[in-house]
Amino acid sequence: MSEKLLEIKDLRTSFRIKDDYYAAVDGVNLTVNKNEVLAVVGESGCGKSALAFSVMGLHTRAKIEGNIMFKDKDIANISPSDLNKIRGKEMSMIFQDPLTSLNPLMEIGEQIAEVLLLHNKQLSKEQRKEKVIELLNKVGIPRPEQVHGQFPHELSGGMRQRVMIAMAIANEPELLIADEPTTALDVTIQSQILELINDLKQDMNAGIILITHDLGVVAEMADRVAVMYAGQIVEIADVHTLFTNPKHPYTRSLLNSVPNSNEAQDKLHVIQGIVPSLQNLPREGCRFSARIPWVAESEHEDHPELHEVNDGHFVRCTCYKHFDFPDNEEEQQHGIS
Repeated sequence: MSEKLLEIKDLRTSFRIKDDYYAAVDGVNLTVNKNEVLAVVGESGCGKSALAFSVMGLHTRAKIEGNIMFKDKDIANISPSDLNKIRGKEMSMIFQDPLTSLNPLMEIGEQIAEVLLLHNKQLSKEQRKEKVIELLNKVGIPRPEQVHGQFPHELSGGMRQRVMIAMAIANEPELLIADEPTTALDVTIQSQILELINDLKQDMNAGIILITHDLGVVAEMADRVAVMYAGQIVEIADVHTLFTNPKHPYTRSLLNSVPNSNEAQDKLHVIQGIVPSLQNLPREGCRFSARIPWVAESEHEDHPELHEVNDGHFVRCTCYKHFDFPDNEEEQQHGIS
């Protein structure tokens, strides 16, 4: 039986634009177990990073509603000082862009040691340096003693990402959030980083939330997948089910957009339209309906809910029962009357 580590209940994260608040994360419910990788996928602007920052308590000007239960403690509703005792120690995050996340004026070793000092004040300066070098070696950085005294701009993108991982795992957290950890890295380095994260999951028995838009990464890394669109979870399933039996039109469209080397394709599938902005986001009805105009409005729910179609497989809105790809581009562009 899996041990539940994190449970997100009806989470809403809203940002103020002029005089109103608009939810970028809107009613999300998710769980993460120990020794599990939960991938959260979707296009840019779907709310993935907003969700990650909400869990970590890193939003400074957002209204957070709902509950984030971490080991039975509601970290969405505790004081900043209590959250600081947890963040960086029991839960940690690998950020998307290491160059902007690292301090350009501090040596690498000093930055990692700062994380250790915050939660392990009993360590001496010599012990912290020894631990930092051990961490750099653990994440596969060659010549860790030399890198200890270097600055971020002196390292490659892959090396900086490894430094970010070393910082994130310095205090052996139980929950690790990786926000697009392989963005802008070449394929070889990407594979090494993903292998490293997977090894760390096994070593620490940690639960991992992997934020990505790369379905290849999802297939390689995830145990379960939550597909996010316009601030909502539209489908949740184990990784095998999601790839072999996707239900929601958005999930199917994402998978259909991936080039297939086994099939001859004249054109790549393109999902019509774009993710709506916060201010233009429809708050009623199926939020994906405008991008599949050939599906009749009557096939969508007025207030879409997640339905369990199989054990552990949930899909939002009944439109999945009536969705199929149009036969030609004209039907896709103009809909079927």
